[in-house]
Amino acid sequence: MLNTVAILVIFACTPLVFILLYFVTAPYGRHFREGWGPSIASRASWFLMELPAMVVIAGVVLFDERKASPLALVLLGLWEMHYIYRTCLFPLLMKDTGKRFPVLLILFAAIFNSLNGYANGHFLAGFTLLPVGGVIAAARVGLGMALFVAGFVTHVRADAELRGLRENGDGGYKIPRGGLFEYVASPNYFGEIVEWTGWALATWSLPGLAFALFTAANLVPRAHANRAWYLDMFPDYPRERKRVIPFVY
Repeated sequence: MLNTVAILVIFACTPLVFILLYFVTAPYGRHFREGWGPSIASRASWFLMELPAMVVIAGVVLFDERKASPLALVLLGLWEMHYIYRTCLFPLLMKDTGKRFPVLLILFAAIFNSLNGYANGHFLAGFTLLPVGGVIAAARVGLGMALFVAGFVTHVRADAELRGLRENGDGGYKIPRGGLFEYVASPNYFGEIVEWTGWALATWSLPGLAFALFTAANLVPRAHANRAWYLDMFPDYPRERKRVIPFVY
């Protein structure tokens, strides 16, 4: 029952989040502003809001009465690879610029990550490649996992390139150059969208599809806001760059 509720909540929130974020930019990072209640340091915030995504799914899969298949454990490993990075490594690698993060957004994110982790964990606990799936199912899973890894590498590299712009420690912003930054304003978001699209393809599940759609609904408007911010801040920012999807948007 809880699994069904979690999936329905994610599907229901997706279009609402997509529309809302085009009108109200979430106040964190470069877009932080007062008026959203108490806030804490960005490093701690990323850890607190991403931790449920890392812990809940593992608990559901490993303690479910059904014994997880080897394939399910491989997919769980991919999920944990992403969230160990987001929960532990990403905050540690961040430049300490004194940025803040609203507690309200942390609570919303932690609730979503708990529901999402539970829904995907419940699916993984019983996931296996049935013999009737044959070559097509195996190819789909393989392609999905390849997309996930490619998206993860893209995401991590883009984060590293953004950090590299602040090596002098001044905490200021500069125009990113090179790689996918020549094509889109937010290649890190593009990488995440590719990751969870791959996840949805590999799992071929409603929880996977719900998460992939929600990821796009969350990050596409954010990329739109980032590009608008760059254009306002830097008169020489390349206007031909797209927001998040190369050559498309």
